Amino acid sequence: MNNYTFFATISRMKYIERWALMRNSRPENLSEHAVEVSMIAHALCIIGNVRYGRHLDGERAALIGIYHDASEIITGDMPTPVKYYNEEIKHAYKSVERIAEDHLLERLPDDLRPAFSSIFKPNKDDEDEMYMRKLVKAADKLSALIKCIEEERSGNKEFITAQKSTLKALDKMKEECPEVKDFMDEFLNSYGNTLDELAL
Repeated sequence: MNNYTFFATISRMKYIERWALMRNSRPENLSEHAVEVSMIAHALCIIGNVRYGRHLDGERAALIGIYHDASEIITGDMPTPVKYYNEEIKHAYKSVERIAEDHLLERLPDDLRPAFSSIFKPNKDDEDEMYMRKLVKAADKLSALIKCIEEERSGNKEFITAQKSTLKALDKMKEECPEVKDFMDEFLNSYGNTLDELAL
């Protein structure tokens, strides 16, 4: 009887802490982040389809969101300032991520591997797919911004610089993806509100 370890390994996302070098008022693990990215990516695709006449697969975007940081089970969560310090480090880390993803996929039976490989590896010839993956990246940034907002509203000033740099990145994304602007304009302001405020 074969013993494939893919899903047992993926289940360890809950042990990977994000923002590990920063003082957190509330810790966030990779599983929580993946769920939030999935929901936002799905929403961005729906906005694109309904408002901008796109043909995006929101369910697939959500699925990609679930696995988008799975390689960090092997690599750990590298702090953004380090990861993007210069082009050389950025490319080297991308290479490490790809190797880690391949290592994860090797933990699946041969007949299932192609279906899961398509989640990790984009079809660069499919324009809709590439745009949808761009929205998943935007969802990742939005999730980071939400974390910064929540930390700030809890009185933690540790995330102020991260919030500024994340907003700057999202401003660039808004230029290419109007869905991101819509989400920020219509949904972002309520993050960090109390339960009573959300109920109003």
